[in-house]
Amino acid sequence: MDRSARAAKRLVEGSVPLGVLRFGLPLVVGMILHTTFNLIDMFMISRLDESTAALAALGICDMVAAVATILSNGVSTASVAIIARRVGAGDEEGVRRATHQSLLFVGALSVVFGLLGIFGSDFVIRVMMQAKGEAADLAVGYLQILMGGGFSIFFLLQITAILRALGHATSAAALLVGGNLLNIVLNVPLIYGPGPYPEVFAWGQPIAVALDIPRLGVEGAAWATLIGRTVPVLIGALLLARRGGGMGFSMAAFRPHWDELRTIFRVGWPSSAQLVLRILAVLVFISLVNAIYTSPDDQSALTAYSICLRLETMALFVGMGWGAAATSFVGMNLGAGQVARAKSAGWWAAAYNFGLMLFLVWIYLVHSDSIVGFFDDGPTTLAVGREYFRTVGLTYGLVGVAVVLSQAINGAGATLSSLVVDALVLMVLIPVAIYAGEILRIPRAHFWMLIALGNVVTAVGYIGWYWRGTFLNKVV
Repeated sequence: MDRSARAAKRLVEGSVPLGVLRFGLPLVVGMILHTTFNLIDMFMISRLDESTAALAALGICDMVAAVATILSNGVSTASVAIIARRVGAGDEEGVRRATHQSLLFVGALSVVFGLLGIFGSDFVIRVMMQAKGEAADLAVGYLQILMGGGFSIFFLLQITAILRALGHATSAAALLVGGNLLNIVLNVPLIYGPGPYPEVFAWGQPIAVALDIPRLGVEGAAWATLIGRTVPVLIGALLLARRGGGMGFSMAAFRPHWDELRTIFRVGWPSSAQLVLRILAVLVFISLVNAIYTSPDDQSALTAYSICLRLETMALFVGMGWGAAATSFVGMNLGAGQVARAKSAGWWAAAYNFGLMLFLVWIYLVHSDSIVGFFDDGPTTLAVGREYFRTVGLTYGLVGVAVVLSQAINGAGATLSSLVVDALVLMVLIPVAIYAGEILRIPRAHFWMLIALGNVVTAVGYIGWYWRGTFLNKVV
């Protein structure tokens, strides 16, 4: 029995609680480290001279660039659902075909997205996001690099998704962690150049001087991210060739197989649309904060919100770790005909994530000033951060449950179900937020309450839908 077969067997046999825990923990640890590295990235930016504008720019670009992650995630979700089912059913040729066609799909998407980033970043930042002043200037350059090199995130997420579907959770997590470690190492000389340097990063100065690297600031962080994603993509391709059960990468393997591409699109587009809706809501909120609660001379509210969003990714990414475990478990067990086991895996993953979220909420509530102040200790920034976590932070446990159950449903291939749940909530929440912000000019604290309410309603919707279990009958 080869390594992939042994990995698959662990998902369809034995204790479900222990199996989910064993498979999910490496993914969760990888996601935690991923967000930790992002916070280190933000810390480095916060030590630049133009730190307030730079942090605001980073917050805007993170959300816009997340569209690439969203589009890729749709294909990845479809791939995991399809590949895991075929692994569970013992269809090796189907596994190889789905793998090759999914990589072809994300390759085409990365070209389109890259061109948009190179030529459309100025319009996106200044017109769509209503960014002002120095924050807008910094954001445009950062976004052109990050979106222009969007191929790196498309292929990184796709390759790690394929590894998860084959049962190699540890390898997938290692690629994400390794890429982020490389990102941090490259950040230091690329951001600060010949200096000055914060003392903790002074080791990077001789490297920058020796290689004649200029002080690139925010754009240096973008280049480090691009390189830090590309290297694990190359390593991941080698791992797939070795562990994919005869997975080859010949030109013939990547000829379009239109029936397979249609299947990937059919399963994947609702997942992409679902996440587009979610990020659209965040982009609308950022735009409203920009328009209502900031001015060209005072962007403290946006800076605080940007910091909180970065910290919030810790909650979201931990949930995505458990959700990724649930996706693989559900898909593979449905392929093996074990419906009850598949449904149980989703509940267990959601329960593990809920416990972790409660711990994270406690940290954010008790230490909000220290955490936010680590990046920007301005009194307004601290006040907004405290206000946000005491309102929206209280719903993180439910957000975690919703994220996991959503991905468990997607693992069954029933991606349209998840889209419907999110759409019903956001189609109401977004117009209400725009009306409340632009027309009623509600206080900032009430604006956060709207976001928190949306989190609660979404979680209730997913719990009810998952309880019904109709998604388990989806044919992929």
